[in-house]
Amino acid sequence: MRSVTWNPEIYGRYADERSRPYIDLTSRIAAQSPARVADLGCGSGSLTGILGERWPDARVVGTDSSPEMVAQAPTDLPGNVTITLQDINEFDATGYDVIVSNAALQWVPNHRELIDGWAETMTPGAWIAWQVPGNFDAPSHALMRELAESSTWRDRVGGVLRGPEGVDDPAHYAARLQAHGFDIDAWETTYIHVLTGEDPVLGWVRGTGLRPVLDVLSEADSLEFEQEYSARLREAYPSTAAGTLFPFRRVFCVGRKNE
Repeated sequence: MRSVTWNPEIYGRYADERSRPYIDLTSRIAAQSPARVADLGCGSGSLTGILGERWPDARVVGTDSSPEMVAQAPTDLPGNVTITLQDINEFDATGYDVIVSNAALQWVPNHRELIDGWAETMTPGAWIAWQVPGNFDAPSHALMRELAESSTWRDRVGGVLRGPEGVDDPAHYAARLQAHGFDIDAWETTYIHVLTGEDPVLGWVRGTGLRPVLDVLSEADSLEFEQEYSARLREAYPSTAAGTLFPFRRVFCVGRKNE
């Protein structure tokens, strides 16, 4: 899959909603005194600071492949936290006690093989935890793919979007870690976000799922695509005076390598 251009400002508009899965994921890691911690696909690293505060004696590194995101790293991160530019495929798990990846692996087609490699390299007692969106069958994504593959848009954006095959369910991820000698904790959660404003679901996906489409279209074509897409979204996610309900399923897997 081609690299995606990220806009930190757009992505950050729903910072509270996007931070909750990170907290739910990392709260299940029971490591006591890790020496080295990695946060893969950390974006700007605004959440990586949570790991630095939790384990103040650890060296915590957050990595991301987006220069735009890394450039927005907070200046008030704990002193034991470093945010650096790195492709997730280049990460070497050797010597790490905790590896975290939140809402990043779905962008990496070979992430299952990467997990296998990391799990094999990690030492007994080490922890790995990741979360990926599990909503690729939801209207927000199904309608996007449907429009992208229509006769109007197929030649311009056909094939750039991910489908449900891009991620696994909790059982498959759990089985993958078990095969490498891990005790596992895997689950899924559907968050019901209450979004406000005009076309709020469009505003949400502009920061994530819609990025591959916007990357390959001109400004004029992007506007036209969004107009068609937003009309479909308004029907699928009707707004009310109290806001727009936006269900979002996420898949979690946490494991500790057996001693």
